Amino acid sequence: MVIDGEDTASGTALLIAAAPAGKSCLVDATGALPSLAAVAPGILTRSTAATVVELADPTDPQTVLTRIRAAAAEPGPLTLYLAGQLHLDHRQRLVHLALARTTPATLRYTSLPWHWLAGELAARRPGTTTAVVDLVAAADAWPKLLAEGLVLGHGIDVYGRIVPPAARRRPVEPVYLKALAATWRSGANPPLAQLHEQTAARLGADSALFLAPYTAPAPPPHAAPAPPTGPTVSDRVAVNLPASENDPLPAILAAAHAGRHSEAASLAAMWEGWALRAHGAASAEATHWLEVRADLARLAGDPARSCELWMAAADARLARRQPPDDPAVVGAADRAHHQWQEIGDPQRSLELGPALVALRRHVPGRRPGAVEALRQRLEQLSPTEAGHPVI
Repeated sequence: MVIDGEDTASGTALLIAAAPAGKSCLVDATGALPSLAAVAPGILTRSTAATVVELADPTDPQTVLTRIRAAAAEPGPLTLYLAGQLHLDHRQRLVHLALARTTPATLRYTSLPWHWLAGELAARRPGTTTAVVDLVAAADAWPKLLAEGLVLGHGIDVYGRIVPPAARRRPVEPVYLKALAATWRSGANPPLAQLHEQTAARLGADSALFLAPYTAPAPPPHAAPAPPTGPTVSDRVAVNLPASENDPLPAILAAAHAGRHSEAASLAAMWEGWALRAHGAASAEATHWLEVRADLARLAGDPARSCELWMAAADARLARRQPPDDPAVVGAADRAHHQWQEIGDPQRSLELGPALVALRRHVPGRRPGAVEALRQRLEQLSPTEAGHPVI
């Protein structure tokens, strides 16, 4: 469905509703479309002239990507409405939006990776893009989303609701989007932030994760917060290091220590995205935010994710030609090793073990025997063939 207005101040709304067929379906995604289609196009697009594009149960991720790319190229405001379900790619641990033909075995080829969506929107002018989502997270993706939230990058507002699968695997109704549409059809049109708060309060459930953008000032255009060379985000509080006026770490820490781990992780991911765009993947700024996210994962009780991120931070520092005995490199490797030891799932320990062994061989650390202790632990966890460890 495409509806064009006549005013030159044109906005675009892209409505995507998708879910797999059969037993893999966790949400009645297309059930949101009739309600949204009954809303005036200008309300959906937040503009006087409107283009509304609807994708119902698309099957091909490249087709979806093409539509997103075309919408992102428009200069006016863009609002994405997404109803569907999220899954985790276990090989890379990346979030994917399932499409109509997605199955557990074909997830990597038949679904839309969330980072593809973020990448297409990254070049848009900050403040012109909004995403409104009503999503169900599969059991494998739910813990990750609770810990990290769901972001699309700096300057993109994300509102909405994520819930875990319903009992007995009954498809979840997209009640969040339907509630927004009902309000709009009643003639009311409050600011989206206010409408989100009202809707979240009305639908509030213990198991739901409600998303809203952080309202602090945007990062300064010419300078990033100075990255620490030694202390982690928690160390920073412990030693009472001074913070600049524009330093977001205090707000992030406050959220984490208050148990709002999703909010804290989302903020850190937003700043990491800004650092990547402003300074590059190999920059000290990007590595700083990688380490912040690693420590936030520890605070959220996710040692496997913390281990992954600390290993990535150590690799990033080594890639910048910091020597293996540099205190910051050793600290990152030591923290990765410690978090690996805290993992309660033997399978996840085995998955992360080889990468940690490779890192430890290059960065053995201050204490002798770290590599050998790690190998012995892996041998205890590993299945064996003819008495020889697989790993």
